[in-house]
Amino acid sequence: MIVRTTAEITGTDRDVAAGAWRSKRIVLAGDGVGFSFHETTIEASSVSEFHYRHHVEAVWIIEGTGTLTDLESGEAYPLAPGTMYLLNGHERHRVTCATQMRMLCVFNPPVSGDEVHDESGAYPAPAAV
Repeated sequence: MIVRTTAEITGTDRDVAAGAWRSKRIVLAGDGVGFSFHETTIEASSVSEFHYRHHVEAVWIIEGTGTLTDLESGEAYPLAPGTMYLLNGHERHRVTCATQMRMLCVFNPPVSGDEVHDESGAYPAPAAV
């Protein structure tokens, strides 16, 4: 059994910030459960672009409002508490925050925790196990 709090993760190597976002990585690949689970906050009035070529990500909005734009189709979706989006096609996407947003994110395969977004906004492919 694993029990963790965001308070104990804050300020550790599981608390990762870059640009307008901060990700508290609660469950990582090293935990051996087949997915990773993160609490992510993105600053108000910010725009962030991502492209997870090697991961599927599910995102559940629990605080704040904004817009998700699929950069491949141009389609835009409003984001608010209670909204979930699933990047099951590895879509390049943009998150525009009207207010600070807080979301819970699940990645498959799990991230190890030390990934850095490359110039396209993607994490590298996970190492073979």
